[in-house]
Amino acid sequence: MALCKQSFGILITTMTQWWSPTKIRISGDESVRGELRQTEDGRVECDFPYRLVMIANHQIYTEWIYLWWIAYTARMHGHFYIILKESLKQIPVLGWAMQLFGFIFLARNWERDRPRFQHRLRKLNSRHNGPMSGPEGLDPMWLLLFPEGTNLSANSRNSSEKWANKNGLRDFDHCLLPRATGLLFCLQELDGTLDYIYDCTIAYEGIPHGQFGEELFTLRGTYLEGRPPKSVNMHWRKFALPQIPLNDPKAFEQWLYERWKEKDDLLEYYQRTGNFPADEGKDKWNGAVSPDKVACGAGHIETEVRPARTREVLQILLPVAPIVLIYYLLRIIISWFRSG
Repeated sequence: MALCKQSFGILITTMTQWWSPTKIRISGDESVRGELRQTEDGRVECDFPYRLVMIANHQIYTEWIYLWWIAYTARMHGHFYIILKESLKQIPVLGWAMQLFGFIFLARNWERDRPRFQHRLRKLNSRHNGPMSGPEGLDPMWLLLFPEGTNLSANSRNSSEKWANKNGLRDFDHCLLPRATGLLFCLQELDGTLDYIYDCTIAYEGIPHGQFGEELFTLRGTYLEGRPPKSVNMHWRKFALPQIPLNDPKAFEQWLYERWKEKDDLLEYYQRTGNFPADEGKDKWNGAVSPDKVACGAGHIETEVRPARTREVLQILLPVAPIVLIYYLLRIIISWFRSG
């Protein structure tokens, strides 16, 4: 299955390069210093760990494509999982592929979702000595979750405001209020098998004030009509699990709210300047910067979605190659019997 996911990750990366060329701007704070870098040929490489939970704000339906591409830059595109709305299972072809890839579907009914969610998380948490297992017998895993639960739109904007008023909270200007239940349960189940949660704040160039990205950058418009975002802007940071109050639901809800408030401030910064802030510092050892042992902030990386090597496109064919081979062998055998 990891091979199929790798092939699909390369497929969507290649499709984006050919049909929807997209400029990507990436930065981060000092928490991810040394984990993002740009190669001499202009690509980005990231050194995020082999197991993590990833959270992000949600504006358009193609966000998962850009985040899967980030997994590709870390060679983790074969181990990418997404937590999705159950209704997406019904999408022809794509929905079926998501089920095959082991993605987790939730119906927004916690009594119904909880046992299924727990079952899937415990499978991701199981230890074994298989060929794909990591250093501690755990499978590599990048698990993506959108705590807002839906993409930013006029309807969800109104719902977020009503929820804020009902609970005595200040609503945000550029993102929706996050829901804590699913993320807390996820982190509690995976605690002890991962060290960090990675947070990505995403902004899109070309969205006029008062409009929403979902209205402008649809899947059809982006890939079939040649109207992708002018640029996709990402700001990365990470949080260590021991510093997150996982044993206190109220404290965790407040922790998540504060992180989303910071995210809203980052999006306001982007609206004013056209860029996210970027870390350009260096870590020092023994009071001096060592040329061969230094972690540097990435600054602002500007790149594009594309495969690292052209020959990787051939990997797209690997999952179907055995099927094609069997098909032609069967034809040969059948023809031989008929001629005999």
